Amino acid sequence: MKAILITKKGGPEVLVYQDVPIPLTAPGELLIRVHTAGLNRSDIYSRSSNSYGSNGGPEIPGLEVSGIVEALGPGVRRWKKGDAVCALVNGGGYAEYVAVPEGQCLPVPAGLSLGDAAALPETIFTVWQNVFRVGALGPGEKLLVHGGSSGIGVTAIQLASALGSPIYVTAGTDEKCRWCESIGATMAVNYKTADFEAILQDVGIDVILDMTGGDFTPKNIRLMNADGRIVMINAMRGKNATIDLSEIMRRRVVLTGGHLKPRDTAFKAALAADVEKNVWPLIAKGALRPVIHAVLPLADAAAAQRLMERSEHRGKILLSVEG
Repeated sequence: MKAILITKKGGPEVLVYQDVPIPLTAPGELLIRVHTAGLNRSDIYSRSSNSYGSNGGPEIPGLEVSGIVEALGPGVRRWKKGDAVCALVNGGGYAEYVAVPEGQCLPVPAGLSLGDAAALPETIFTVWQNVFRVGALGPGEKLLVHGGSSGIGVTAIQLASALGSPIYVTAGTDEKCRWCESIGATMAVNYKTADFEAILQDVGIDVILDMTGGDFTPKNIRLMNADGRIVMINAMRGKNATIDLSEIMRRRVVLTGGHLKPRDTAFKAALAADVEKNVWPLIAKGALRPVIHAVLPLADAAAAQRLMERSEHRGKILLSVEG
């Protein structure tokens, strides 16, 4: 099969399109013939950082796909050959075939194309886990998300709006800010030209989903309502921050975080079941739809990652593997 390999740590040029063996299915796994793969910033870290991904040789990146079930490993119960699925995978998504535990697969929602379904798993699983399970965002509570025009941000805007929570976001251009407001954000602040803390200081935020860290962290804390929750999933502005612990104690702020990628199969399967129960009906009703910025051929994965690194996109970037 054809696949994209990270041949060594480095820039997008280390991604090589070549032939590799089709993966074997272990007990409880499906073999998916991939139609479309989704890009995520974790893919870039796997390629560029020694702290992510494999250090022991070439690896195939990619954490989400859509496609058709090609074969079943021993013990698979729910699925059959020919089923259309989307899946959160444990790496290997930039390929014509990928093996994935059956519990990490979900049916393609009714009314959604097979290709667009590849934009769902990573962003929805991440937002549902961190905003609604860990952050416990309730109806009427106010959510702030940094990076409103990213795939994560767009999903958070749609989910929070559908479930009755005002959502505030930051983005890097006025155009992106107005676009975020057009898809449901209550207010979007251009963090490059304005101080988001000054603008939002009278709002009272209950939950923050933060991909920035660094100098944004003390500002986030000062914006929180009492008993607010800050959930960190990245630190793009730096992993170090100076914070006033008295602000955390006075406001009773919970500051936590997590990474979905290293969680075990049982955790991801339970999360998938929760997502199917709570989010898939919203997709069926049209309350949440994937927003696709661009679809590039699998062979152009390097160009796709360059596009993501420029942070010019609004919504998801996908790789077309078939069709």
